[in-house]
Amino acid sequence: MARYTSWFTFEVPPTPLQQLLAEVLQACNLEVVYHTSDYIMAQEIPGNTTFARLVVVEILTDKTLNTTTEARINVVVKNEELPLQMNNHCYQMFQQVNQAIADNRQWQLIESICG
Repeated sequence: MARYTSWFTFEVPPTPLQQLLAEVLQACNLEVVYHTSDYIMAQEIPGNTTFARLVVVEILTDKTLNTTTEARINVVVKNEELPLQMNNHCYQMFQQVNQAIADNRQWQLIESICG
């Protein structure tokens, strides 16, 4: 199973953070299937790749470290594919989601860590 994680810290806009994150995921051709006040789960829309390569993205908002001006999120991108190659489908989607979060103009990125 391929699994990639990253953490982001950014300045929070007045718009609800979860709504903005859901829009970022939708822009990456992911469908939000579940969300709460601190968790979002999105899945890749079937049709462009095999079932085992379909990606699931989970975003967890760290409520313990959030302030009124900053937020920290943990992003996990995973699928059932074995990561036999470095540049596999899951990694490509991981890069796309990370780039979309980092480049979003709705917030000011303070820090990002990919693991």
